[in-house]
Amino acid sequence: MTDHTKKDVAAEVREFLGTRRARITPERAGLPVYGGNRRVAGLRREEVALLAGMSVDYYVRLERGNLAGASDSVLEALAHALQLNEAERTHLYDLARAASPSGRRPAVTSSRVRPTILRLLDSMTGVPAFVRNARFDIMAANALGRALYAPLFDSPLFAQRGPVNSARFLFLDPASQDFWVDWDKGADDAVAFLRTETGRAPHDKALTDLIGELTTRSSDFARRWARHDVKFHRSGLKNLHHPLVGDLALPYEAMELPSDPGLRLNFYTPEPDSPEQQALNLLASWTTTGTVVPSGND
Repeated sequence: MTDHTKKDVAAEVREFLGTRRARITPERAGLPVYGGNRRVAGLRREEVALLAGMSVDYYVRLERGNLAGASDSVLEALAHALQLNEAERTHLYDLARAASPSGRRPAVTSSRVRPTILRLLDSMTGVPAFVRNARFDIMAANALGRALYAPLFDSPLFAQRGPVNSARFLFLDPASQDFWVDWDKGADDAVAFLRTETGRAPHDKALTDLIGELTTRSSDFARRWARHDVKFHRSGLKNLHHPLVGDLALPYEAMELPSDPGLRLNFYTPEPDSPEQQALNLLASWTTTGTVVPSGND
């Protein structure tokens, strides 16, 4: 691990633990509060140390970014004291591995979508589906997925560069404000997903470049990035406004492809006979068949 990488990881650890500590009040942690003159809104370092069953000096060392050598029991105690959720706990472990003396092997992300996955996409004629990587590059989409995400595929952002990237569209194309009905939630989630990926793949240069670009060009992204929130992208509901078929509330699933590290299959499955399904059927009747592999993924 280079000195520069060590500093980056230490800074990430410091900010992550500091922001998690700041959000927890003594009342929430079940600690007594004496006097009203507290200089911090959240827990003090000594209070976290008490809750985690470790010395104050040791916790201060951890929060300064030195997670190297921290045992699983220490990390579990820290996760419990800071009331970390599943995504935050996983991120803490990722940061600890990244801080180890040997660093961690760079996470390998598949750069191509295998023919079997393309055929699977092509067979999914009734639902919008696409494959993306953890940087939000859309690697392939079926015809209905391409039609649903037409505002992204038609964005001038990607006329001269590829691949289509939903994070870039979200923060750099004003049209995203119309496409995402709840833009703020979409923005919060996208940043949290990217922050989670930095723990998994701290040496991913393309990811680092994307984050640098968005931080520089979007104050909305930069403000959210500073929160150090993390989140898993697995399932949920997306509210979209399509220029042709109007508002859609679409349940989605995001499934990792075990044989293709870093790639996820995303698809939308509305209730049968629902207005959303009828709208997708109408959209499907206007589309051509065939899986689309966006330019820039060669």
